[in-house]
Amino acid sequence: MNATAVLLRPRSDTDLPGRLARSAAVTRTGAHLSTAEVAGWLAERARAHPFAVRRVPLTELDGWCFDDASGDLGHRSGRFFTVRGLRAVVDEGPRRTWEQPIIHQPEVGILGLLVKEFDGVLHFLLQAKMEPGNRNLLQLSPTVQATRSNYTGVHRGGTVRYLEHFVGPEGGQVLADVLQSEHGSWFYRKSNRNMIVEAAGDVPVHEDFRWLTLGQIGELLHRDNVVNMDARTVLACAQVGHPEGGALHSDLEVLSWITGERSRREVRTELVGLRGVGGWVHEEYGIRHAQGRHFRVVGVDVEAGSREVDGWRQPLFEPCGTGVSAFLTRRFGGVLHLLAHARVEAGFLDTIELGPTVQYTPTNFEHLVPADRPPFLDAVLGAAPARIRYEALHSEEGGRFLNAESRYLLIDSTEDEAPLRPPPGYRWITPGQLNSLARHGHYVNVEARTLLSVFNSGAVAV
Repeated sequence: MNATAVLLRPRSDTDLPGRLARSAAVTRTGAHLSTAEVAGWLAERARAHPFAVRRVPLTELDGWCFDDASGDLGHRSGRFFTVRGLRAVVDEGPRRTWEQPIIHQPEVGILGLLVKEFDGVLHFLLQAKMEPGNRNLLQLSPTVQATRSNYTGVHRGGTVRYLEHFVGPEGGQVLADVLQSEHGSWFYRKSNRNMIVEAAGDVPVHEDFRWLTLGQIGELLHRDNVVNMDARTVLACAQVGHPEGGALHSDLEVLSWITGERSRREVRTELVGLRGVGGWVHEEYGIRHAQGRHFRVVGVDVEAGSREVDGWRQPLFEPCGTGVSAFLTRRFGGVLHLLAHARVEAGFLDTIELGPTVQYTPTNFEHLVPADRPPFLDAVLGAAPARIRYEALHSEEGGRFLNAESRYLLIDSTEDEAPLRPPPGYRWITPGQLNSLARHGHYVNVEARTLLSVFNSGAVAV
């Protein structure tokens, strides 16, 4: 036998899509928590620990201070994150230049889901995790959800449970591992490492954690504010086999279109001092937009009995209104397609990432004339209930944003509403194509990944 051939391995795990499909098909398990019991378990965990969040002036954030020269708001350790100013110039749209506060966090966190097979079915270990910005505080998070500052002990708190499965030399079999962006409108070039790891050996389960199948998670994605943003983004990176007989555009054509969009768009951004950001008003309890739009920077005092640190203070971004993120859908040749938007956000590492058809906070556009309102926004807002194939209210990142919620939708559309040949910046792609792109970094934005997790978990049939 050729000695070199012994070293060769398959280039991909051909069994994984089938294993994930089996997990997505199972919504009831005998050995672990049933879906119906999740709400009671979360309520029990909420009662087990003291949780409280109250607003405080920005000047009373222990450990945080405004820089004398720039006005930037940062932590005394120089870690965690800093609220800085951003100046942006873009080449299209009714607003070509603006300034805003933005979160600068130049460190890569870990979002990790641990999986293990029980009775031939993959289960995912989810955590009942408190985040100060969640309206209901406690939601299901990945097994590990930690910034580098947290898991390296900058906060001088407890260790991160199960971290060894994701950073140790013998952590298990990696099933997904990709750097993904966070919200490009509020973070400046922020990335997290999204991981799915199959555990090697026994995994003792702490009382704040439970095993759930992919199908159970899919059921929970139909409920408002249960599965947090970090769990949704990791699920979007799973190698799921979507049964599709073809697509309007080949994978190479989609990649070429994305490359073309990145090449033609002009986006210039510059970090500036927070004190000098125009159009924003500094007050005792926050920093707000002069017209009351977009978001506010506010301070909170946090009590959290189940976290690595049981109390702290920090700034949060609070949006002014509920967001709407929606894919318009159509079937071509019997195959479901999603209308993706090559979306510019000032905080992206590259010029564009693929977002949903619509991703806006409608109240920010009420003052605009119809010609300046975003494409497809009115079609989404006016969609008849019978054509909505998925709808749920989900929280955004609760560790950095306060009461940030978006209404996520999948809406069946017509040729009049969403034509076969859409306007520039839009392209029809299948859920399978979106899933393939999400297994690579900085192609699919976090809002589109939430809707992709709905498909990947079987919450909505393709």
